[in-house]
Amino acid sequence: MSAPSAQALVLDFGGVVTRTLFETHALTEQALGLKPGTLQWRGPFDPESDPLWRSMQADEISERDYWRTRTSEVGRLLGEDWQAMETFVRRARGAEPEKVVRPEADRAIRAVHAAGFRLAILSNELDLFYGADFRHRLPLLGLFDVIVDATHTGILKPDRRAYAFVTDALGLPAAACVFVDDQQRNVDGGSKAGMRTVHFDVARPAQSYAEALAHFDLVPTA
Repeated sequence: MSAPSAQALVLDFGGVVTRTLFETHALTEQALGLKPGTLQWRGPFDPESDPLWRSMQADEISERDYWRTRTSEVGRLLGEDWQAMETFVRRARGAEPEKVVRPEADRAIRAVHAAGFRLAILSNELDLFYGADFRHRLPLLGLFDVIVDATHTGILKPDRRAYAFVTDALGLPAAACVFVDDQQRNVDGGSKAGMRTVHFDVARPAQSYAEALAHFDLVPTA
């Protein structure tokens, strides 16, 4: 029996829908009053210069551990004790979240929605990092049929149960879902759960979204 056609686009949030904090150091430094060039860690954009990122990629620490450390470091630069990633994100990105949404993401999400396909978010830390009211401050999220956030479920990707939360909520087989994530371990988890997958390249967002949209026979708009 042939696999069902793609019916839902399932996106990770940070890095896929929004630009990463690595890409917005200049905005962060400006918002926090730090000297330009203060923030040097570059994660996937320069792994060799970021030992902590390499530890995370090697599964020696979790992604949450990585960001807890960076949050604490940036807080200390301001003479403050930052424990919650939410503090970092809010202070760095202020009250205008639209500014950090990838334009490629905005166009792809609207194209999928306009074509009548389903949309879902599968995040490990949406509310944990961005705050519980963030969904109401970013109108784009109103286009999504389902948002599954491990902040509340307690089940982190790549645990197979995380993907099942999405398919159950959508009422679709896993093979009808196209899952996009910037972490290979999470992409592998999606594949094991039976989803179609796209490993999102944060350095080539347009290319990654074109690959995802191709599953729906959609072409990205310029």
